[in-house]
Amino acid sequence: MNDLLTGLNEPQRQAVEHAGSPLLIVAGAGSGKTRVLTHRIGHLLAERGAHPGEILAITFTNKAAAEMRERVDALVGPRSRAMWVLTFHSACLRILRREAHRLGWKSSFTIYDTDDARRLLTQIVKDLGLDSKKQSPRWFAAEISRLKNELIGPEEAAAKADDARGKLVADVYAQYTERLRLAQAVDFDDIIGSTVHLFQAFPDVAKSYRMRFRHVMVDEYQDTNHAQYTLVRELVGTGDDRAELCVVGDADQSIYAFRGATIRNIIEFERDFPDAKTILLEQNYRSTQTILDAANGVIRNNTERGREKRLWSDEGPGSSILGHTGDNEHDEAAWVANRIDELVDAGETSFGDSAIFYRTNAQSRAFEEVFVRRGIPYKVVGGVRFYERKEVRDMLAYLKLTANPDDTVSAMRVVNVPKRGVGDRAVAEIEALAARLRISFPAALHRVDEAPGVSGRARTGIKRFCEILDEATALAGSAPPEEVLDKLIGDSGYLEGLEQSKDPQDEGRIENLQELVAVAHEFTESVMRGTTEDDEADLTADVPSFLEHVALVSDADSIPDPEAEEGGVVTLMTLHTAKGLEFDTVFLTGLDDGLFPHERSMNKPGDMEEERRLAYVGLTRARKHLHLTRAGTRNIFGQPQYYAASRFLGEIPGDLIEWSESAPPPRVVKPKTAANFGSPIVMRSAADIPSLDVGDRVTHDKWGLGRVVELKGSGPRAQARIDFGDGEPKWVILRLAPVSKL
Repeated sequence: MNDLLTGLNEPQRQAVEHAGSPLLIVAGAGSGKTRVLTHRIGHLLAERGAHPGEILAITFTNKAAAEMRERVDALVGPRSRAMWVLTFHSACLRILRREAHRLGWKSSFTIYDTDDARRLLTQIVKDLGLDSKKQSPRWFAAEISRLKNELIGPEEAAAKADDARGKLVADVYAQYTERLRLAQAVDFDDIIGSTVHLFQAFPDVAKSYRMRFRHVMVDEYQDTNHAQYTLVRELVGTGDDRAELCVVGDADQSIYAFRGATIRNIIEFERDFPDAKTILLEQNYRSTQTILDAANGVIRNNTERGREKRLWSDEGPGSSILGHTGDNEHDEAAWVANRIDELVDAGETSFGDSAIFYRTNAQSRAFEEVFVRRGIPYKVVGGVRFYERKEVRDMLAYLKLTANPDDTVSAMRVVNVPKRGVGDRAVAEIEALAARLRISFPAALHRVDEAPGVSGRARTGIKRFCEILDEATALAGSAPPEEVLDKLIGDSGYLEGLEQSKDPQDEGRIENLQELVAVAHEFTESVMRGTTEDDEADLTADVPSFLEHVALVSDADSIPDPEAEEGGVVTLMTLHTAKGLEFDTVFLTGLDDGLFPHERSMNKPGDMEEERRLAYVGLTRARKHLHLTRAGTRNIFGQPQYYAASRFLGEIPGDLIEWSESAPPPRVVKPKTAANFGSPIVMRSAADIPSLDVGDRVTHDKWGLGRVVELKGSGPRAQARIDFGDGEPKWVILRLAPVSKL
């Protein structure tokens, strides 16, 4: 099957044909790594006699997994469906569902996402009498996630704690773990960590999977954390019967340290596997040489790179990089809009093949304002996503309870949604009953008659809630998820409440519920057609499978398809989101020291190197036209803030950039300090505090456009939790925050 080698360059061919020892493929940006991986799989099947079921290929995103499955299917046909081509979480979930009984779990355990986990931690913080402002649930979530990524359990965390802060984290971690267990739930970190624990606690289970998967391939290896690294080691083994391991990655594109990714995993691969072979893919098939020279000029300033490489292309130099220094962020945005119009009118690009990258999501506001005025179609990636909307989360909580009747967080979320007379006092009584009987909160709801402190009205509401769930659970045993959802939406009174509401936004919420039912129906149809992940997906058209499908939806689903409509839309996104994408035309904006690189990285060499890798990722997304922009001043809390040019601009060879101004930015800059930012806080009068509802779109002077996802308090104590699309939603005090309702 020599066709598998046709068109490959020499290093690519070597990577496809290598056999025996572990293999590290150092794949530079745009060097054809997906092609190499898929052709390697085809070669394993055609030339080396591998069975499809012996192959496990792990990726980080659903989008990457889907693309790899499609390309392998095109090479080898339908038998590719016996392979596992999955994300880390999908592969581990499949294993945990099959082996749940060994860990004492039900196979229908629930997956808690970030919001579910935060709600559980909020309850724990409240129960412990802690000050949620000083010890926030968000902070505990980050600390517990860090421990889990290092495979440190609650007992080890307590043993290692050497101060009051560490002991408190360990205590909350222990309670969090116990409540997850009672709720028959896991969070996203547990999906990986529990699989590692399964393999280490049950060597026979580990051996069975090791003997099954004789060829293990891991994409984006530079993004693995310690738990994922250990999982790979357990899957491959270390003895004579070890599986053949092939990892692909690029230390220069490791940009997820904040998620626990460890660049050492790829840099020290040859130390971990002394007999490993390393192959460098340096020929780039995406960008012009001018763009690559700019990227090479920046990244060579990093010291932690592993095997040094230099990207090259035989596509020629291409056009020069264009640079612009705006007077302010509005001038910067206007120049970008003019340039997009110019390129589109000349037929050199389309809206759909143009992208604007920025370091923080707050920077999108200036671009959105000018695009609206100019009529340029655009989409911001990273706003409030469909599955994060309140009404969608509420109905998914009902649905989760039909699959897992012990799901405490889901039950507490919707026991009084819509209102059925179950107030805080009744909830507290049920919590006390659950603690006394050592059962889950939902189980205690079903025994409400044993809680004498619950009022008659609340008792009636709880019994009706339990009836709704019991009837839907019975239906779920034989009906597809869309029918169960439809029944829950009707029986719960949720739809009736929205239909009777006078809030004009509730019409959109009804449409979102209809869309959720449609999503469930599409899932059922895909399962019936056999077009889900593969033939061994263990998926059926039932509620647990649908909930698992929803839980694993990735951020990449919100990235627009350039072919979706004629001309497409300009994509606006953060640099972290841009990883793995490519566009004909790229605008890398906000190249100001203190903004990019971010001020938080200024005094930490490791953080600065990560910022430089982020710049490298942004530069190498461009195929033909690359633009670098900055602003001399920016509006911070209503005050002009002066910026020096980003040091990254000074690392690009000057002859590669044509500046729209008379002189290029200075090459040497002084690090900024946090003291340069901020202004006196202005306290609003009560009459000026904006009146907000969940779902409202707002703008913040610093963080840009966002959407309200939660509210608490009233009057001068009113607070809003707002999703600005850049990490976790932020709580703001409406009397103090520079927030305006759109």
